[in-house]
Amino acid sequence: MLKKIISVAVSGCLLATFAAGAEGTTTGFTAAQQAEIGKIAADYLVAHPEVLVQASQKLQEQQQAEQQQTMLKQVLDNQKSLLDDKNTPTIGPADAKVAVIEFFDYQCVYCSHLAPELEATMKSNPGVRYIFKDWPIFAQRWTNSLTAAERGLAVWQQKGPSAYITYHNAVYNTGHFEGALTLKDIDSATRAAGAQAGIKAKDAEKIFTSNSELAQAIGLTGTPGLIVMPVSGANPQNTTVLPGAVPAEELQSAITRAMHP
Repeated sequence: MLKKIISVAVSGCLLATFAAGAEGTTTGFTAAQQAEIGKIAADYLVAHPEVLVQASQKLQEQQQAEQQQTMLKQVLDNQKSLLDDKNTPTIGPADAKVAVIEFFDYQCVYCSHLAPELEATMKSNPGVRYIFKDWPIFAQRWTNSLTAAERGLAVWQQKGPSAYITYHNAVYNTGHFEGALTLKDIDSATRAAGAQAGIKAKDAEKIFTSNSELAQAIGLTGTPGLIVMPVSGANPQNTTVLPGAVPAEELQSAITRAMHP
């Protein structure tokens, strides 16, 4: 019997046994047996602390899986806002079968790490639609988070997709983030895109607020946030939410999955 209890503890069910005993519910064991079980289980865990690590990892995996399912549902419920917002900078063919949507901040270090991976993915997948949703979450800390977002939106509005992606990549290619991005960097990226430094975007505040509300509705808690999905026929099996920076290989896998709605 005691070996059986130890096995239960190892499998991560120990807490349930403790809880039942603590509440005085019927467990099938006498008070003396419960005390002995608790001592043996405690001694076992002291001798094998890796059991607690394994249980914690298992719990984390379960929580991540649940979070992923929740976000997938919200993505599918918000497809139109994600795919058809005419105010969002978009690169790629109008008849694209797959879309990659990024929520990002120009001052985010992880967005900076993701930028070359996404750039490589775009070169390898020119038939995919890429949608860039500015979410300047660091604007209150670093003014140029908002300035860079507004300038990029202005470049897109006035110069179009090709100029926009040139600007976007030029900002990240500075390697300046977390407060290091300067107005000089932003102006230089603007000129590289063939636009004049200081140009203004229309309805920037309204657009960024809408992006923020959408990101939060989906369940994203920070930048970058990536969504890869078919333009039509999206479902939980062919849609992927990547809440964080990922290598190009993982992004490519998500695109391949989305190509089979």
